[in-house]
Amino acid sequence: MLTQQDLKQLAQKGISEQQIETQLGQFKTGFPFLKLEAAAAIGRGIVAPAKDEGKKFVEAWQRYKAAGKRVVKFVPASGAASRMFKDVFAFVDADYDKPTTPFEEKYFDNIAKFAFYDELDAVCQKNEGKGIKALKAEGNYKAVAANMLKAEGLNYGQLPKGLLLFHNYPEGPRTPMEEHLVEGALYAASNGEANVHFTVSHEHMELFKAKVAQKVDYFAQKFGIHYDITFSEQKPSTDTVAANPDGTPFRNSDGSLLFRPGGHGALIENLNEIDADVIFVKNIDNVVPDRLKTDTVIWKQIIAGVLVTLQQKAFEYLRILDEGATEAQLAEMAKFVREQLCTDPKGQKEDADYLRRKLNRPMRVCGVVKNVGEPGGGPFLTYNQDGTVSLQILESSQIDKSNKEYMDMFTQGTHFNPVDLVCAVKDYKGQPFNLPDYVDVTTGFISQKSKSGKELQALELPGLWNGAMSNWSTVFVEVPLSTFNPVKTVNDLLRDQHQ
Repeated sequence: MLTQQDLKQLAQKGISEQQIETQLGQFKTGFPFLKLEAAAAIGRGIVAPAKDEGKKFVEAWQRYKAAGKRVVKFVPASGAASRMFKDVFAFVDADYDKPTTPFEEKYFDNIAKFAFYDELDAVCQKNEGKGIKALKAEGNYKAVAANMLKAEGLNYGQLPKGLLLFHNYPEGPRTPMEEHLVEGALYAASNGEANVHFTVSHEHMELFKAKVAQKVDYFAQKFGIHYDITFSEQKPSTDTVAANPDGTPFRNSDGSLLFRPGGHGALIENLNEIDADVIFVKNIDNVVPDRLKTDTVIWKQIIAGVLVTLQQKAFEYLRILDEGATEAQLAEMAKFVREQLCTDPKGQKEDADYLRRKLNRPMRVCGVVKNVGEPGGGPFLTYNQDGTVSLQILESSQIDKSNKEYMDMFTQGTHFNPVDLVCAVKDYKGQPFNLPDYVDVTTGFISQKSKSGKELQALELPGLWNGAMSNWSTVFVEVPLSTFNPVKTVNDLLRDQHQ
């Protein structure tokens, strides 16, 4: 089935023949839906710390950082902003000239409130000979929109979300990338250094590096710290082959295999290469101006404090297991795994081997927020491959929609996942875990796409915070909704939280 040209293409990407065969097999067999126990809730997998408890967790985090541990803030930032402007693209292509839909009216009525207004006004002056006000006054709204989106203007239709101007400040507007540098200083800095890692797409790498070089000294001086800022790209070896509807490889017009990015789950490889004791993971667009950062900073420290407190106990137990545990100690450990790490053995014998397996693995604490209808995966108690039940973050694609009980769990869930993770990635001997070993490979999914008018099937790897972290110890902590302020459309920037 694979030609010499195919084999050469695979070698260039670092993909083995076995990987391709496995992926093509997955198109034929599909992926099993997950078996669910229940939606997580307060008292059932979700912890809601009281104020005094929160203070203790912040102190635990401060002590941990003071001990010289290496902390990194990891920001997936490769996404282009094109989806943010879907409605604006539609307006530019529409057969009418004036704002018509509620979205278009809101955008143009409030355009002066956007942090990019002055830059957009300047490119309109340059390209049209008139500013935004004059163009609007003469009804030339499309020129304004086109200058925002197109390469000869701000090029916002093609830039990465991380480099758009989001928030206004007296000293000038900031991008999300800059807001993450500020966050890095406020809760992730240790020993006078903030380590921030961005995953970016190849075509945007130089833009990101240039922006960082332009801004980093300002923030280093502002916070009195040193920044170590690093970048990586999604590896070509994590791309997945596309298939025709019948499951055979989809080929480009030149006969080559079509590969597609494997989704954010591919970033487990990037995460695996980070040298750190603790890693914060947060999406690029979930940022707020400084005036609203207090809650974010406090709760990031709380969930980090929960993590290191649990890790300390797990490490203590693992050392006892090395020395030989008594029956009483094994019983205490089993209780910790069940109650603190929310892992139900489901009848398995909780002996030393079982406890070591459940204690000696990567650990993450995830902030979850009350469900207010925003899109996002939900926290669930889910059956694992070994028959145990533990906490997982699920997407709707992983749930059997014909199972009414499961769909009720999903739709009536009290909380959802805003991608607010803090991860412990070294073992009790200080050695890094090999994170790909903890991926549940059965949790990928298949979506229907098209290319050049031809239908195809696309394969997504297990999501970064879904199946890619399936075999980690997971704990959920309720965090306030004020810490979750994503920007999915350009008009989201008009919300009070971004003004």
